[in-house]
Amino acid sequence: MRYRRADVPGATYFFTLNAADRSGHLLTDHIDALRDSVRTVRRSRPFELDAICVLPDHLHLLMTLPREDADFATRIMLIKQGFSRRVPPGERISKSRASKGERGLWQRRYWEHLIRDDLDFERHVDYIHFNPVKHGWAERAADWPHSSIHRFIQDGVIDASWASVSGVEVDAGE
Repeated sequence: MRYRRADVPGATYFFTLNAADRSGHLLTDHIDALRDSVRTVRRSRPFELDAICVLPDHLHLLMTLPREDADFATRIMLIKQGFSRRVPPGERISKSRASKGERGLWQRRYWEHLIRDDLDFERHVDYIHFNPVKHGWAERAADWPHSSIHRFIQDGVIDASWASVSGVEVDAGE
């Protein structure tokens, strides 16, 4: 089955990639492998990494493609493949995946959304950065180590107290 996806050259996209085992800590346990994979793909197929947050079982990212390029699908595939090559085997693999020579680290599909305008971009950045608080992994968004929020704080775009459970109201793009 072929899924219909937007393919706009130079556009910005929001993605959610899920680990196959949503009960584990695969992505944070192997955060260096994930970082290396993203860096490697960015060198061979450049893109702007606008925002990212890696949680134990899934990640969200905003990616802006070069002006004449609409091929996000290859980039996502290469990030997942590169990560899978860097993680030692040992996961449970279904018969279906084994028959195709696949690892069992990632869900096969992913969520993709074409960013429509500046407000849509801002809402998705907020959603990405708020995600560790939403899932109970951190009291404040700034407390989560695997997030681009630290770059936003350093650049003065977001205050470190933004999105805390203890009373700061936030519109995190629910």
